Amino acid sequence: MQIPIVSFEFFPPNDEAMAELLWQSVQRLAPLQPRFVSVTYGADGSTRTRTHECVLRIQRETTLRVAPHLTCVAASREEVLAIAAGYWNQGIRHLVALRGDAPAAYKSPEGRYIPHAEGFAFASDLVGGLKQIGDFELSVAAFPEGHPESGSIAADLENLKRKIDAGANRAITQFFFDTDVFLRYRDACVAAGIKASIVPGILPITRFPQMLRVAARCGASVPAWMHERFDGLDDDPETRRMIAANVAIEQVQRLREHGVHEFHFYTLNRAELTYAICHALGLRPRVSDARVA
Repeated sequence: MQIPIVSFEFFPPNDEAMAELLWQSVQRLAPLQPRFVSVTYGADGSTRTRTHECVLRIQRETTLRVAPHLTCVAASREEVLAIAAGYWNQGIRHLVALRGDAPAAYKSPEGRYIPHAEGFAFASDLVGGLKQIGDFELSVAAFPEGHPESGSIAADLENLKRKIDAGANRAITQFFFDTDVFLRYRDACVAAGIKASIVPGILPITRFPQMLRVAARCGASVPAWMHERFDGLDDDPETRRMIAANVAIEQVQRLREHGVHEFHFYTLNRAELTYAICHALGLRPRVSDARVA
């Protein structure tokens, strides 16, 4: 079976302890030779400085290809494109272009997103703007169960097609746990004329209650069988890790059986589970090819 292609997502640390944990994870995962590693931007762009610092450290001290997240919210077009131009000048050639989650100031009384008056309205507009700065490789978001604000899967597919048509190279999905959800979505993308790669986003579960809260916010369903597997393990981290690894390995193996060969892991800045899953996929470290200072 074909050796899979992987990528990893990290988030910028907010203190020294988290910074050390992040760097340990980078060191652990770098030898697996990911296609790229991404660094998140914060729900409302609030981590802009820390994201920038994290990106530049990875760029400077490793051979990894780093892809910063960039969002539309709470910033003008001029500000966003200036950040992109700075990244281009620093040798960054891959960005993850997202609309982003709006802070309260950019929501209607009904909770609907309100674009910045001088900003990019949606991710498709951002993709087009970034392509004017440089020939970036661009990844965008996809939602197999629909974005909470899209209204329908059909509307969500139309939005994804706009992003791809604007110049995006691939779509990375929101995490999911029902493999059939992804496979149906992949088929729907093909039927909609979307030719770019649809890369499944895989979330190794570190804490089940925390995951449930995140899933509720982003509209990701959690099957009943998962509740049963994690039941009673809140105070048993060792068993929880074993179950979490097993769940994710089953998920990626089934996806591989259906022709999926690329995976994006939401690491939560922790390497252990992601490394174990990648090992089960057949990936082995190549230390000589991945310099990490």
